Amino acid sequence: MLIWLTGLLSLWIWNSIFLFTPALRKLETAFINTVLISLLVTVFSLVLAWGLAMLSHYAKEHYRGVFYYPLNFFINIIRSIPQILGILLGYIFISYQIENNQLSSVMTIISIALIISLFVFLEISDLMQERIAHFQKTDFYNSGRVCGISEFHLVNFDILYKNSWIHIFNKMIAVFGMAIFLICSIDFIISVGLSTDISAVNMPATLGSMLAQLDSKQDILAIGTTFLNPSYLPNLFFRHLQGISTAFLIVFSLFSMYKISNSFARSYHI
Repeated sequence: MLIWLTGLLSLWIWNSIFLFTPALRKLETAFINTVLISLLVTVFSLVLAWGLAMLSHYAKEHYRGVFYYPLNFFINIIRSIPQILGILLGYIFISYQIENNQLSSVMTIISIALIISLFVFLEISDLMQERIAHFQKTDFYNSGRVCGISEFHLVNFDILYKNSWIHIFNKMIAVFGMAIFLICSIDFIISVGLSTDISAVNMPATLGSMLAQLDSKQDILAIGTTFLNPSYLPNLFFRHLQGISTAFLIVFSLFSMYKISNSFARSYHI
């Protein structure tokens, strides 16, 4: 985490000195929106995952024939939809609402986060259900029930909180990185596939939409120039900062989340 923050601060200082101020403000806004949406996706995914884990647990234990199998059928439908396709369909719905002036900027960000969380929360939910199923097979769970401890307290406090919070938190880090990747991918697809006017009006600026802008694409193409003309390399860090900084933020953030998750797993021997 410290390396990620240090890298972000170093890039911001460099851009503050050499990047044109309007471009810097656009890059700051895009990065903040990307991180904010990713954080909301992580929070929404945790809430949805907990709700589904509770539904699945009680349906399996008490209402297997009535509720459990229909619930599984519904969840399998969500699993069968590719994440990119499902989120794109959600973006179409959000665009329609914005064009009809039914969503404010804040509600647009919340709606995007909710749409993405619908297709990633199963990562956390599956982990919760696996942890519950694992402890149900132990004497710990059965002895707790014999002693009169409520099932809700056993599942939520003793299993999910006391014995699984490390696993859940580590999965949340992975979901945060996944959200950054999905946001950048979808916004890049939309920005390239639609006209500039539509994408600018419909969606908040993110790193993906910044990367799809003409100036950023020209900056990225300048990297290829350095292979043919190595003496052009210093210009990348002064004349092509917008595109290179955007690409760096995406790659560096994803790499940092991967390293943070792995380091966290090693530290707690997950």
